[in-house]
Amino acid sequence: MSRFLDEPSYTHGQRARTGILLVNLGTPDRPDAPALKRYLRQFLSDDRVVEIPKALWWFILNGIILNVRPRKSAAKYATVWTDEGSPLRVHTERQARLLQGWMVAEGRSDIDVRFAMRYGSPSIAEVMQQMKMDGCQRMLVVPMYPQGASSTTGSVIDEVARTLLRWRNLPEVRYLRAFAGDTGYVGAVAASIREHWARNGRADKLVMSFHGVPYFHLSSGDPYHCECHKTGRLIAESLGIGPDNYMVTFQSRFGRARWLEPYTQPTLERLASEGLRSVDVVCPGFVADCLETLEEIGEENRDAFLARGGQQFSYIPCLNERPDWIAALGQRIRLELGHWWDEAAPGVGDELQQQAARARSMGAAR
Repeated sequence: MSRFLDEPSYTHGQRARTGILLVNLGTPDRPDAPALKRYLRQFLSDDRVVEIPKALWWFILNGIILNVRPRKSAAKYATVWTDEGSPLRVHTERQARLLQGWMVAEGRSDIDVRFAMRYGSPSIAEVMQQMKMDGCQRMLVVPMYPQGASSTTGSVIDEVARTLLRWRNLPEVRYLRAFAGDTGYVGAVAASIREHWARNGRADKLVMSFHGVPYFHLSSGDPYHCECHKTGRLIAESLGIGPDNYMVTFQSRFGRARWLEPYTQPTLERLASEGLRSVDVVCPGFVADCLETLEEIGEENRDAFLARGGQQFSYIPCLNERPDWIAALGQRIRLELGHWWDEAAPGVGDELQQQAARARSMGAAR
């Protein structure tokens, strides 16, 4: 049996299509313990997510975590689950559909936009295979993490590479590594904050909460911590606020090891205890609302802040389907495509085929 998957039929001279693959973290199929167990096993078995010796981690994961955590996590997912499914998948699918519409409006109906999940479904491998069967010979992979990290962006690139090991005819592949300082992305986040302030008033403090990673990643050369602070600084500059008006914190700590600090929930509790009355929290590291934003920030952290004496807690939603965000993503992708974008323009492919035909006829004439 061949190690390679079947190749799609090919006709010489056919125009190459360009595919855009948006990849987000992932989600269980349902908010129940069996689905969470499958999801967590895949997620927590990733060497880039958990850098603990394999033998030791296998016993911890299979002997403790997968017997305890799925039921607890399922209960949390149930609080944010929608009729359409997991919020992360719903928003990511909508973003892909809207970006496809943006491409069509820009005259690029021959550029295909798809979405996949690093963990869960639809998987990177199955979506890339479908793109290949549909004629995409060029692919731009867009991890939907503004700030690059080994455990997120690096893991996506690993999975793309594993997928390509089973392909005989390899496509051209590019990656959008990160967009922490992208003007359009920063501007969209700042605009969402300004709109919230216009509707609800401005709180005493703006907290920008990013997903955490173990602290040793920073000392090992991972750029994530610096890129989070870069994003925070640029958003603050766009809003016209100074260091006394905002903070950058890190959430979703897992285990007992030291993670990037300051931690979001303890920081909110401290601020409330010190007399801070109101706080606005935004999560610029997520471009789509999910369990970590809706349940962890919007429910758990809200309750913790109010329990310590805070009076008003506002969570500002992620970018989700905002038109300015979709346009910013489209413009950034156009920049990353470079000459691919130009060659995808209507008429360009026809001209290239005509040039090839002329060259063949000249060769025959000789």
